[in-house]
Amino acid sequence: MLTTLTVFTLRPGHRRWALAQMGTAPAVLRRAPGLRFAKLLGSGARDGFGLWPNLHRYALLAVWESAAAAADFFAENPWWAAYQGRCRETWTAHLAPLRAHGRWDGQQPFGEPAGPAAPEGPVAVLTRASIRLAKTPRFWRYVAPTSAALAEAPGVVLALGLGELPVVRQATFSVWASAAAMQQYAYHDARHREAMRLTRREDWYSEEMFARFRVLGAAGTVDGRDPLAPLAG
Repeated sequence: MLTTLTVFTLRPGHRRWALAQMGTAPAVLRRAPGLRFAKLLGSGARDGFGLWPNLHRYALLAVWESAAAAADFFAENPWWAAYQGRCRETWTAHLAPLRAHGRWDGQQPFGEPAGPAAPEGPVAVLTRASIRLAKTPRFWRYVAPTSAALAEAPGVVLALGLGELPVVRQATFSVWASAAAMQQYAYHDARHREAMRLTRREDWYSEEMFARFRVLGAAGTVDGRDPLAPLAG
């Protein structure tokens, strides 16, 4: 299987259309051949980590039966073409799972690991949680600022806050220069460790998932740049 994550940045004048897709696209995507799991995600202000929505940025996470199924979708699917036509830029990463635990809507969508836990080259991390409504003030006080600090961590080349629903269903996607850089942050950053400790002690989430991927390649730009360009050569 292959996982892809696409970041869409809209041109002016298409906010209402893109917002409507959050409700209508799931039925369309369910009919795409070879698409096993898909989530169209919104974003927030301040690289996605702010409480208020960013109505110009969305993302599509997709798990495919094969690379060929993904290639056919990107080449021929009318919904995909319509979305791309409304964007000033897109960026798509191709990902192979290295580790995943937890559930997303009761599923583990990413299949079996496809390689060593600490591969050479860049890695990506996806975290996702359904936050208990009574716990949202604590989440936004502690976890959201910690997640936003991802962009400043040594070795991170892209960090985005995403979500299925505002406030209560949140996700983070980050790309790191290496597994070692990612592990240094995960296990040694004091703010991150404190947020994880509170998460477990206070039982903030009704469902959560963590997944780590090898970055097979990417195309396009985010905010006018290729996030992987600094790692080339």
